[in-house]
Amino acid sequence: MSSELGDFLKARRKELSPATAGLTDDGRRRVPGLRREEVALLASISSGYYTRLEQGRRRASEPVLDALARALRLSEDERAYLFELSGKDAGRPLRRPAQRVRPPLRRLLDDLTHTPALVLGRRTDILAWNPPAAALFTDFALLPRDERNFVRLVFCHPVVRALYTDWPHMARACVAQLRMEAARDPADPRLTTLVEELSVRDPDFRTWWADHRVAVRTAGTKALRHPTAGELTLDWSTLTDTADPDQQLVALTAAPGTASHDGLRRLRLLGRMRRLDAVTSERTVPDAPGAPGSCSGSAAATDRPPV
Repeated sequence: MSSELGDFLKARRKELSPATAGLTDDGRRRVPGLRREEVALLASISSGYYTRLEQGRRRASEPVLDALARALRLSEDERAYLFELSGKDAGRPLRRPAQRVRPPLRRLLDDLTHTPALVLGRRTDILAWNPPAAALFTDFALLPRDERNFVRLVFCHPVVRALYTDWPHMARACVAQLRMEAARDPADPRLTTLVEELSVRDPDFRTWWADHRVAVRTAGTKALRHPTAGELTLDWSTLTDTADPDQQLVALTAAPGTASHDGLRRLRLLGRMRRLDAVTSERTVPDAPGAPGSCSGSAAATDRPPV
């Protein structure tokens, strides 16, 4: 069993106080949070059994996982993550084919001529996008394929990073979403490479990844400061492709009559002038040279603002 399950359990019990869990605090704690035997008591399992779970030497049944989720006061997303981790074996990487956007999803993306939208795959890889999305974020076509990853751009690409008025909040949410995706395939070598690189490059990513926070990508609001469109408050929603649940179309919209809606209109007009209609997916432009995990493409793109 992967140590990810044990690390997650330890992270959650260290954040839960005895008072919150309904236990009496004897005041003699050397470290914050609950002790292993207290979690075991709350979950009605033996202390030895729980210890073996944290050490990766035992696999939990569904009733035990349910009991642990209740004992640790897990959110719905955290509970789903717990079950995902318990069902994977890191010693046997999943063999999944390379992702390709299906024609119906690509047509839907192309039809969104007034709405920034992109298709995210595993590891938040950017599989396809439309001109408004390129105008809003950056010209993805100029990046090598291995660098077309949303979380990577948020941390490594200065232009994308500078778009967010509350970067720490948004970036931490991205890490939590990536952590949730990691539960589906903990042994994914490309994910491992991405996490290792970002952990070295950015101390915030390293800290937030170690927190084991998780979140499902569903919907929310982004506050952006764009050099052309100005201040933008955009609502984003996701549409999961039922034929490939690892692919999601993410669309960003603004309410009509708002300054943000007018800002998106200015971006659309600028995109037309620069003929961005030719850029629709990674298949439209040959990959630029660049080693996997490098930041060479990002450096080249930072000299110019988003178009």
